Amino acid sequence: MFGIEFVPDESVLKIGYMAKLAEDAGFGNIWITDHYNNRDVWTTLAVLSLLTNKISLGTGVTNPYTRNAAITASSIASINELSGGRAILGIGPGDKATFDKMGIDWDKPLSRVRETVLAIRAFLAKEQVSQAGFKGAQMSFTTSKIPIYIGAQGPKMLELAGAISDGVLINASHPDDFKFAVPMIRAGAEKAGRKPEDVQVCAYASFSADKDPAKAVNASKIVVAFIVAGSPENVLERHGIGMDEAKAISDAISRFDFKGAMDGVTPRMTEAFSISGAPADCRARIDELLSTGVTQIVVGSPIGPNKESAIKLIGKKVIGK
Repeated sequence: MFGIEFVPDESVLKIGYMAKLAEDAGFGNIWITDHYNNRDVWTTLAVLSLLTNKISLGTGVTNPYTRNAAITASSIASINELSGGRAILGIGPGDKATFDKMGIDWDKPLSRVRETVLAIRAFLAKEQVSQAGFKGAQMSFTTSKIPIYIGAQGPKMLELAGAISDGVLINASHPDDFKFAVPMIRAGAEKAGRKPEDVQVCAYASFSADKDPAKAVNASKIVVAFIVAGSPENVLERHGIGMDEAKAISDAISRFDFKGAMDGVTPRMTEAFSISGAPADCRARIDELLSTGVTQIVVGSPIGPNKESAIKLIGKKVIGK
């Protein structure tokens, strides 16, 4: 299955137009990012519910810090009702740097995600919730089952996702990252007495497709630069990227020198942190990922040099293959 990510950094109606293009192109899921500085994720999903017919709609991803679990449960249940049962919930620990800017303490992310997922499940089942700080809170309406996906990177979060989620959203594009992650997800599922195959594994990848592979790669560079700047040392080492290279890019970004950051992106970085190129190039990487246990490819930013034409191209030449 293929999903697609949209960042609501432009008008919600424009996102709705592209969502309909994605549905027509054969994508199965739409994931909308949740950041305070962009359009509101729930407003966006509500509009998409009315402009699409069959594609699943979800948060990619929300978090337990900026949104209370009861509010998240009510919001996703409302989207499920509005869309005719097409809602999916993506939730993760969020981004510490963003929380720092918002004055929010990023405390105990593993515990917070676990407690929040269990509380949301209880709310959606219309149970009285007396966990995660709640004292008998309860929703007053019911909804059909909503799959919950956890955004995970580190070993403990991957195991937790295997234990309690319906799927895992992993920000990665290279098979080596999934050779590392998939066994941990499976171990978490088995420890919890679950079948590992019941947990969907999603490659939430930086993706850029164009008939001209050079244009596709160039469009991916700014996204790859941010990924490199934010990657932990062990991930950089896995892909043979030096800390000095990553620091140079990070420093350029901190100076708002985005051209300098892009100039620092090497072919090795593009290979490690994106699926970029002509449709045949992208399809070859996708097949590699599927062989590691990945079950869904999420086409993430930038999608391509031109989003609209890239969505159509991916539909015809990648999904259709």
